[in-house]
Amino acid sequence: MIFSVIDPQDEVIIPAPYWVSYPEMVKMVHGIPIVVTPKDGTFTPRMEDILEAVSSYTKAIILHSPNNPSGMVFPPDLIAELVEFCEEKGIYLIMDDIYHRLVFDGIKAVPGYQFTEKDIESTKIIVANGVSKIYGMTGFRIGWVITNRRLVEVMTNVQAQMTSNPASILQSAAEGALNGIQSYVESLRLTIENNRNVIMQEMRSFSGVRVSKPQGTFYCLPDFRAYQENSVELADFILKKALVVTVPGVEFGMEGHLRLSFSGTVKDITEGVARMKWALDPESPREIYIGDRKMIRDWL
Repeated sequence: MIFSVIDPQDEVIIPAPYWVSYPEMVKMVHGIPIVVTPKDGTFTPRMEDILEAVSSYTKAIILHSPNNPSGMVFPPDLIAELVEFCEEKGIYLIMDDIYHRLVFDGIKAVPGYQFTEKDIESTKIIVANGVSKIYGMTGFRIGWVITNRRLVEVMTNVQAQMTSNPASILQSAAEGALNGIQSYVESLRLTIENNRNVIMQEMRSFSGVRVSKPQGTFYCLPDFRAYQENSVELADFILKKALVVTVPGVEFGMEGHLRLSFSGTVKDITEGVARMKWALDPESPREIYIGDRKMIRDWL
């Protein structure tokens, strides 16, 4: 998609936190990623911050809601404003909707096409989606875009020279998922929502850590700056001491944060948070068992 719409020196606005690949994809085609971090300290983009970043070189804005890594679902009024602005200015609005049905608390991820009066052949909205998240088919790598026919032809020409070989059995499986019984998606969503509630309960007892309640996806992005500003060093420390894998927030444009996944079992979630607390929080017990091995914290 980026290969199809971005020319060298074109600017692409990317609100932070963002999926790690976005800036690098823009750089690959010699475009310029313009990262916009909300000035109010939240994970929800503000229209005024985005407008401040727009220039005569702006070619596209990438919007990812529900958002990986924060789990935030962007409000409908923001989506509506962005759609109106992009349609008026002729800027592509690229919407990554891959988690659109994995949302909680009755919240809905509103599609951008709801807010445009233009037809599919003239709108500047491009929607990307796939089967990997809502159907749990991460290894199948089957996805799609919704946009005008001319742009689809360009994307097809680009893809034909890059990854033109999705296996027929994977395509058939994706078709079966889309056309089959959809109750599985709701079952998955309920499981992940329960996991979200568990990790929020566990994180609230973690002294010094601030975490925004995810509204979707299966990730959260707690702020660990009370313990360590450098998220790479912190992730490495937690991995070595507590044997827990996290992803440094700096990779998502949010230094001092760590991305945590709650897509596993409740036992995995509670044990993972307990291990992190043991490694970082001096108020937690000094001893812990990791498997059959008794571990003693001797660095605090």
